[in-house]
Amino acid sequence: MTSIDAFKTPSSRSCLAIVLAAGEGTRMKSGKPKVLHQVANRSMVGHVLATLTKAGATSVAAVIGPDREDVAKEVQKNFPEARIFVQRDRLGTAHAVLSAREALEQSADDVIVAFGDTPLVLAETFAKLRAPLAQGAGVVAMGFEAKDPTGYGRFITSGDELLAIREHKDASEAEREITLCNGGLMAIRGDLALTLLDRVRNDNAKGEYYLTDIVEIARELGHRTAIAVVPEEEVHGVNDRAQLAAAERMIQDRLRHEAMAAGVTLVAPETVFFSHDTQLGQDVMVEPHVVFGPGVFVEAGAVVHSFSHLEGTRIASGAGVGPFARLRPGASIGPKAKVGNFVEIKNTELGAGAKVSHLTYLGDATIGAEANIGAGTITCNYDGFGKHRTQIGEGAFIGSNSALVAPITIGKGAFVGSGSVITDDIPDNALGLGRGRQIVKEGWALEFRAKALAAKKK
Repeated sequence: MTSIDAFKTPSSRSCLAIVLAAGEGTRMKSGKPKVLHQVANRSMVGHVLATLTKAGATSVAAVIGPDREDVAKEVQKNFPEARIFVQRDRLGTAHAVLSAREALEQSADDVIVAFGDTPLVLAETFAKLRAPLAQGAGVVAMGFEAKDPTGYGRFITSGDELLAIREHKDASEAEREITLCNGGLMAIRGDLALTLLDRVRNDNAKGEYYLTDIVEIARELGHRTAIAVVPEEEVHGVNDRAQLAAAERMIQDRLRHEAMAAGVTLVAPETVFFSHDTQLGQDVMVEPHVVFGPGVFVEAGAVVHSFSHLEGTRIASGAGVGPFARLRPGASIGPKAKVGNFVEIKNTELGAGAKVSHLTYLGDATIGAEANIGAGTITCNYDGFGKHRTQIGEGAFIGSNSALVAPITIGKGAFVGSGSVITDDIPDNALGLGRGRQIVKEGWALEFRAKALAAKKK
């Protein structure tokens, strides 16, 4: 991956990013606005805003549809200072940008126009798009070589110069043979933006105000225009569920390669799914079929075994998790601790070297170092009204099939007998038993079988 520094624009230049996020996405067949659908556990507009921030945007104006407080809230969650503008009529991309006229009037040095449903653009690309503005260009358009150019606007060029962008419906047969296509994103010199946008007309096949027309307008006014060519993958927009799945696949491939480049072993990369914020240390090993939800941090040398699902979890160095483990938010696994198969942990700290090997639920608990939790143990943390904590001391031993009724404290080095229901605290180094006394009736089985056979013969 190319370093962002290679395309870095002068830090003294201010940058307004206008994010177009008014589309309802009817082809998504969803009650949720298109830009709020997620890839890698982050909304598409969230991806765009995070990347713009990384690329040096100093202000953001988001253009949303009417009555879309949910989109406004998501925008401001990701960029708190963002200004929100409403596009009430859908009259084309230039019209959408002009919905943020108040922001444009403040004349940032650079203006970037981005789309809330195009989540794969890299920070390096936004920086690359801005760079020619610092060298005197008036407009920079992002283009790509299309495998199939059908439906895309075509770049009309002369040598290295961009003369115009022709929408597919307005292109001649010769122009439709062009494969260098419009990626949608643009950078505009801030002091020119309103001049160019206000000159856009709607005399085209769709009767809309095309943002792409500002290329020809800029040239007519004597300004240089430029092209920033990027891989086709980056301009992948999302209009339906199939394209959403394709975006997920592409971003997962990107995250997998980044992880392996950073020193993580993925035994079967195509079966591992990451969240946008997953953090893995060097020499972490991830076996096949593991899902990382939001908020997972795994320190160096830990192992995550197959078919495990992790979310909101921290795993310390040398720990082992799984197979078939589920770690829910608030799980913290200490150094060299073991979480085995069919174990679920939520809001629980597992101390260094502690072992929870199989068939266990631990919720709202603190487990001391080197403690051993037997198979079938559960912490009974919810009484129907509130959650309560279980404290288990260092070196404690919890026998199999035990129920620990919180709130409760089990001391250091204490033992809990197998099959116990523990409702009272157990002091350090004590034994706690909470089960009925066993009764043995000699010869009972012989008598039972005889009676059963006699009844069967009647």
